[in-house]
Amino acid sequence: MTDANEPAADNSPGAGKQPKRLGLLLVLGPGLITGASDDDPSGIATYSQAGAQFGYGLTWVMLFSWPLMCAIQETSARIGRVTGRGIAGNLKQHYPRPILYALVGLLLIANTINLGADLGAMAAAVKQVVGGPQLLWVASFAVVTVLLEMFVSYSRYVSVLKWLTLSLFAYVGVAFAVAVPWPTVMRSLVIPHLAIDKNALTVVVAILGTTISPYLFFWQAEEEVEETQVRDDARPLVRAPEQATAEFGRIRWDTYLGMGISNLIALFIIVTTAATLNTHGITNIQTSAQAAQALRPIAGQYAFIVFALGVVGTGLLAVPVLASSAAYAIGETAGIHVGLARKIGRAKGFYAIIAAATAIGALLNFTPLDPIKALFWTAVINGVVGVPIMVMMLLLATRRDVMGNFSLPPVQRLLGWVATALMALAAAGMFATM
Repeated sequence: MTDANEPAADNSPGAGKQPKRLGLLLVLGPGLITGASDDDPSGIATYSQAGAQFGYGLTWVMLFSWPLMCAIQETSARIGRVTGRGIAGNLKQHYPRPILYALVGLLLIANTINLGADLGAMAAAVKQVVGGPQLLWVASFAVVTVLLEMFVSYSRYVSVLKWLTLSLFAYVGVAFAVAVPWPTVMRSLVIPHLAIDKNALTVVVAILGTTISPYLFFWQAEEEVEETQVRDDARPLVRAPEQATAEFGRIRWDTYLGMGISNLIALFIIVTTAATLNTHGITNIQTSAQAAQALRPIAGQYAFIVFALGVVGTGLLAVPVLASSAAYAIGETAGIHVGLARKIGRAKGFYAIIAAATAIGALLNFTPLDPIKALFWTAVINGVVGVPIMVMMLLLATRRDVMGNFSLPPVQRLLGWVATALMALAAAGMFATM
């Protein structure tokens, strides 16, 4: 019996064709959506905490982390595009099952908590703006996102996700609506400063954990796999090596621009909260909804509404990515059919996992656990869990039996290992200071 996600033999008439040149909107796909979903309500809470607690002192992390997250995300995209399998599918193929089960299990736990926290943050933001029962909004957002994933065609759904990335620019507008000392921001951006204490290291780990996050690795790799299945002219590069130059160029543009937008928006969130909350002595922000509410008396009603609605827009983008990445990982581990491009009847288990993960995340909001308060710490957990996953990805991407002639270039390999080492050191430093 063959694995449901094993790439099929490529004997189709289109095999070996060079892919068509794509317009900018088509080139921007998995990388753009991945980067935008990185600024989810969990990320907004983390960046808000960084700005509120440390002012402009940690803005340099966003500039410093950009090439590192690009290297890791491009690595995940390359793995999917070259092999025709996602991260979990490749781990299953080449490493012991206990490693696979442990990593996928940790991913599922982190994603489910993150789902619940994001749904709760979205609901809290809507309640602040228009009122209504918060738990009703939680249930509504959960149902809507699941139905969209199940019943909207893949190409249209991806197009919707692309347009939702525009919601991120709400935070650019807020930054320019408040008084920001830009010379101070520029100086802090290029001159790193970090106090070696528990609080500072915890925030740095949280920032790294939300910018270099495990669910994003699985998502971007799988979206590259989906591209080989829905585009007639696209094939896994191990079967169509002549497409490599065009596809690697597309992946690099998509990833670097997507991650750049992600970090730019994160920078504006830190700057906004530093210029308003930190300046007025408000240093303890646990959620994105709290950040929005705290802005109201300082920056005005306009800034409050834009900030709050931005939380909803980014949540609508991130929730399906979180649920789908968990379903991709579990589905490939179990050997069942996966993919948003598949009809429900062809991937019942995959869509059942999406629905279950979203439902459990939503239900956390109905318990005393209060997942909204777990937003910041979910990012910290991701910062710790991400290290072993990054190690396995980099090992996969340099194995000839996995990547054929398309193993990672030396510079990208170096950046990937630097990112992994820094994540490990930051996590170790955080625990050492506790």
